[in-house]
Amino acid sequence: MQKIFSKLVDSFIDSKVGVTEDFLTSSLAINLKKNLLELYAGHQFRNAGIGNERLVRQDQLIRSDQIYWLDRKHNNSYENSFFDCIDRFVIYLNDTCYAGITGYEFHYALYENGSFYKKHLDQFKTDGSRKYSMIIYLNADWKESDGGELCIHHADHLQMVNPLNRTCVFFKSSELEHEVLLTNTARMSITGWLKV
Repeated sequence: MQKIFSKLVDSFIDSKVGVTEDFLTSSLAINLKKNLLELYAGHQFRNAGIGNERLVRQDQLIRSDQIYWLDRKHNNSYENSFFDCIDRFVIYLNDTCYAGITGYEFHYALYENGSFYKKHLDQFKTDGSRKYSMIIYLNADWKESDGGELCIHHADHLQMVNPLNRTCVFFKSSELEHEVLLTNTARMSITGWLKV
């Protein structure tokens, strides 16, 4: 894992966006996707909102994905294995970059056919605790015609990231506006924030 973590951080330092493949093991990615689909089939997902927990509102013209918050209290072995991986990454990040991360929050995100998320920042105006954004994709058979790319808005160019299975994207929550382009098929990920 150290090599994967190093690649993620090095690419972040080079270009403000860290990207690495194989952030999750194949078996964990398969089981997380299976868990996501079971929860979705069981109507456990909710329409995603805009704003923090005190000021949340739904606006289908801005974002139309559905989410399910992960929590160790669920006592789900796959969620907990994912959190174990994140714990190791946080230790690595704090040790090598003095990042000061003290917590995190993650959710499953499912974009149905025709869904999107317009350009936005991940940092709340009233709460600066989100320091880094992370997205880990669970789309084993993604192809270009499926859409749903992550479009990151740099000052002088756009960066497109394909939502390929087990790929992780990592960037500062307060710096880079980004959007999820229109999806033409179900698009699945785990999305979250490392917090101070």
